[in-house]
Amino acid sequence: MLIPIATLLAALLPGAEPTAPRNDSICQRDLKADLFFLAGDRFRGRLTATPENELASEFIAARFERLGLKRLGTGGSYFHRFHLVTARLGSSNNLKLGDGPRFDTGQEFMPLNFSPPGEQRIGGPLVFAGFGIRDPDRGHDDYRGIDVRGKIAVVLDHEPGENDPKSPFDGLVLSEAATPWRKTLTAQAEGAVGIIFVSDVHNHPEPQNFEAIARSAWPEKPPRIPHYLLQDWVDRIHIPAAQVSTVLARTLLRRAKGSFEDLARAAEKPSGGSAEIGYVSVNLVTDVGRHIVPDRNVLAALEGSDPRLKDEWVVISCHHDHNGADGDQVFNGADDNGSGVVGLLEIAEAYALAAQDGHRPRRSILFVSFNSEERGLLGSWAFVERPPVPLERIVAVLNMDMVGRDEEVPEGGGARFRGLPVQSAESNRNAVNLLGHSRSAALARTIEQANAPFGLTLKKVLDNNRSNLLRRSDQWPFLQNGVPAVFFHTGLHPDYHTTGDRPERIHYAKMERIVRLVHQASWDLAQQPGRPQLDARATGTAGR
Repeated sequence: MLIPIATLLAALLPGAEPTAPRNDSICQRDLKADLFFLAGDRFRGRLTATPENELASEFIAARFERLGLKRLGTGGSYFHRFHLVTARLGSSNNLKLGDGPRFDTGQEFMPLNFSPPGEQRIGGPLVFAGFGIRDPDRGHDDYRGIDVRGKIAVVLDHEPGENDPKSPFDGLVLSEAATPWRKTLTAQAEGAVGIIFVSDVHNHPEPQNFEAIARSAWPEKPPRIPHYLLQDWVDRIHIPAAQVSTVLARTLLRRAKGSFEDLARAAEKPSGGSAEIGYVSVNLVTDVGRHIVPDRNVLAALEGSDPRLKDEWVVISCHHDHNGADGDQVFNGADDNGSGVVGLLEIAEAYALAAQDGHRPRRSILFVSFNSEERGLLGSWAFVERPPVPLERIVAVLNMDMVGRDEEVPEGGGARFRGLPVQSAESNRNAVNLLGHSRSAALARTIEQANAPFGLTLKKVLDNNRSNLLRRSDQWPFLQNGVPAVFFHTGLHPDYHTTGDRPERIHYAKMERIVRLVHQASWDLAQQPGRPQLDARATGTAGR
């Protein structure tokens, strides 16, 4: 019998782990057949809350069932169920400054979509609370020395040090601390009765047309793709939230010591930039309706063999949703992220075949296809909010998202290539980006060792990049909750999020090697006596 070349190479390389059983069952022929099906026009781009998205999740679940994998979902199913929320604008939204003029939606003011449902009326004095962030792990506290109880907090968008690669707030990557609804929960916990956001004009060009911004946030005609929030998030918020223009902000803050720009610059300090404003009273009314939308991830398990370690988990993940269709124009999402889905199915099959041969990993394996990633990582956030297995027992997450092409950044590529240097597809023929590598050196080493037989070029350049790619896929919620996690990603290209992302443009031979690498790395993680840890700089988390 001929020995597979991957097995032979692994045996000859120092420190290399034995080849994962049935790794050679992962083949480009099967990947291609599945992807032409899943990313075909009949699935209409697998948009959240459509029949085609439901069909995609049923297809994945059926494959898990055929492989004999364990149900670990809601009610003994293959589905991890959760709820999304869409918001609609009511008729009573306004802001009034003392005895001054009233501002309605679009007139220098608008409510935010995560405000509590129904009509909310509050009034009270204002206080400026910098960026509205309290983060002891990063040594920043905008609420130090001020009392916001019974008051309305005025806070800046984004975060301190946004343009500083050495910022403790994840360097150039926008941190979770900057998320508006998290800032709202912080203000709420401090006793504020409401919160008002305004642009951080010292870091960004000042918005010139607030009415257009409000129309974009609250369009008269429902958009093709609704804006969704996770119900678990918005149900925690009990105070109204609004955005105001910089013009109105200067009026609100007119009695503070220093100009609006002075206050914004001072907020960059670790001690925060909070300031008492003097007595300025505001009456705020928000009127927001909510609609609940059921959603679900797809997951299955293979139980480990070690009595001591089988309660620990290695998670292999992807997402199956994409951006749907606009009439006859189908956004097939072959690379994004049909490639990750078919890779997950091949890895699941390799584990199932190995188990039939009597070879189970020591730790248990959890296969997860998240939904609604394109809508804001909502499926993976739902997972960490209500985890089907304890997060502290997850050894690592290996996430595949766009593993089927070559990174290509053209000249003048525009905003979607922000932060990425111009590069050709040819220069990346053998490359795959490994994002999250800087968060756990031990996890990165395991992947590098697993790569020895496959010889892929592992690029480690995007963890601190203003492209924000590190936080743009489903490993991010796990990193924010203390779980080592990485993102395998062959990179953006001109077909990204266009109708050109089709299965005939996938590089199947390269994808086969990447999927085999992920399988090998997962097996090695499941077999190791120890488990990778997050490094010290990565310990600040968003919490749950």
